[in-house]
Amino acid sequence: MNAYFYDLHIHSCLSPCADDDMTPANIAGMASLNGLQLLALTDHNTCGNCPPFMQACRKYGIVPVPGMELTTAEEIHMVCLFPELDAAMAFNEEIKKHIIPVKNKPEFFGNQLFVDENDEVTGIEEQLLLSATDLPLSDAYGLVMKYGGAAYPAHIDRDANGIIAVLGAVPEEPPFTAVELKDAENRAEYTEKYGLSEKLFVFSSDSHNLWTIQENKYSIELDDEPYSSAKVRRSLIAKLRGEIS
Repeated sequence: MNAYFYDLHIHSCLSPCADDDMTPANIAGMASLNGLQLLALTDHNTCGNCPPFMQACRKYGIVPVPGMELTTAEEIHMVCLFPELDAAMAFNEEIKKHIIPVKNKPEFFGNQLFVDENDEVTGIEEQLLLSATDLPLSDAYGLVMKYGGAAYPAHIDRDANGIIAVLGAVPEEPPFTAVELKDAENRAEYTEKYGLSEKLFVFSSDSHNLWTIQENKYSIELDDEPYSSAKVRRSLIAKLRGEIS
């Protein structure tokens, strides 16, 4: 069992609202400088840049976690993380069927860039990734579970796309066992006000640019013996799903 400094909510240049220099190699390099050991890529409604992200993190000795920030039909943001890249990419293919078809306007929303492990641009996503999917919250949660992942509401202390701002509370169903706060100072207030004492709190940056990637401030205890990055990811997913304490 060891503590891992983490940031589990980061956007790459595939998210239109992120800077173009948020490439996998730049993200991993900055995370390494910040002393992070566990890192998740969570672009809006896509896992498209997760393959090069996994490679970039390994070069720096960081455990990479493939993921997505999914927007539900209610326009709630939900962090979706997976133990393996294959599961994330299979989930990604399923989500493509549920994105409302709106063409991106780069001059207005920003670029949506696919890159390779060398940060070379390999393609452009034409469909706007900021659009909500047609998946209700419960269905979206169930789909993440189907692919062996963990899901929890993103930035519940934000008005924009936060589950509390939209629904007024964190509902009993789906059975989220974790929640994300943008500001850790809000933990006591939100715990008391919304009855979240049984939830695992995750503190992540939701970075869209390099200088806001989290430093080594927040850690999570994970079983990593015998050590492998796959073991760490599996332990993380199990903890976020409430399967282990």
